Amino acid sequence: MLQTILTFLSIIAVVQSACDNGCSGHGQCTLHGVCKCYDNWGIGLSHLSGDCSERICPFELAWVDTPDKLGSRHKYAECANRGICNRESGECECFPGYEGKACQRTSCPNDCSGHGRCMYIQDLPFGVAAQDAQKVDFFEQDPKTFSYYQWDNSKTRGCLCDPEYGDVDCSKRLCDHGTDVMDARPDLTTAAKYQVQYIRFNAEAKTLNEPKGLSGKTFALTFKSKLNETFTTVPIPFYESDSDFSSFVLDVQEALKRLPNRVIDNIDVSGGFDSADNYGASAYLNITFTGNHVQGPQNLITVRAYTCGDGCTPKLSGLELRPSTMNVTEVQRSDYNSYECGRRGKCDYTTGVCNCFAGYSGATCGTISCLV
Repeated sequence: MLQTILTFLSIIAVVQSACDNGCSGHGQCTLHGVCKCYDNWGIGLSHLSGDCSERICPFELAWVDTPDKLGSRHKYAECANRGICNRESGECECFPGYEGKACQRTSCPNDCSGHGRCMYIQDLPFGVAAQDAQKVDFFEQDPKTFSYYQWDNSKTRGCLCDPEYGDVDCSKRLCDHGTDVMDARPDLTTAAKYQVQYIRFNAEAKTLNEPKGLSGKTFALTFKSKLNETFTTVPIPFYESDSDFSSFVLDVQEALKRLPNRVIDNIDVSGGFDSADNYGASAYLNITFTGNHVQGPQNLITVRAYTCGDGCTPKLSGLELRPSTMNVTEVQRSDYNSYECGRRGKCDYTTGVCNCFAGYSGATCGTISCLV
């Protein structure tokens, strides 16, 4: 019996001694001298067991890899193929421009310089007002983004700059935009044209011949300037009768002109009202940008027609409108243009102030101070 026990123990010793370095304390020695490593332990780039002396780093979808025979790409790879694994610590040392436990996402340049937010591509809003894309219903409460379903939707990131800041890292102060005062129109015999934006309101009907009443219900308009500043008007009451429609037009005009900083210094509003049909009342507005601060093409206005109750700014009762209601559209292009510093100066991106060329002055270099 004693001889049998000694023989058995010697066999165990031989088996265990056959595993290199005793599996380094991070695995179990199996038959044929092969280590079965614990999770996240192995050896070398092959990640085979070896002596279980090296850590394995986290895996994520590879940014770039070699396609397999089926053409599949972006397989899971250690450090997403954008970093080097530190075998001592088990942490990825990411290449510049990448970050995360497995280098799975891009970093934003200069961390957006403290003047913006670093956001995933699927969350980035339109570069201009949402309505300029002409792909969303402007009566959605928050029409900001396109749906994005590509493989890098949770990997690629970019800066969303604060108002008055721009460039890829939000490091530059933006300068005012204005028309080039020396730019001649092709036909000077006709009056200059201003941009006109068209909005239509089609009321939803309760039943076939019973339109929903919109009188007294409130909505708001949002305007985005060339400096990425967003301004929303006070609540505007809607009227659906010919006798009150002139007051409604004036309310819209005054609400836009009262936006802060005289961002819209002058504007003309006109419109019309169609009596209720079987589908509900219908009205339209033509908004003409006539001010010096809004010369040239402007971002399309956004209508805030949803209900916004207690604690919401501005507080809106909302409009019940038909889904077929048209988006805001540009019905007349402006003869004026809109350039940074009016194309007659250079922007000082540290201050956001235009340095006008000789002979020009003003916030947008739109004043000719002398003629040679």
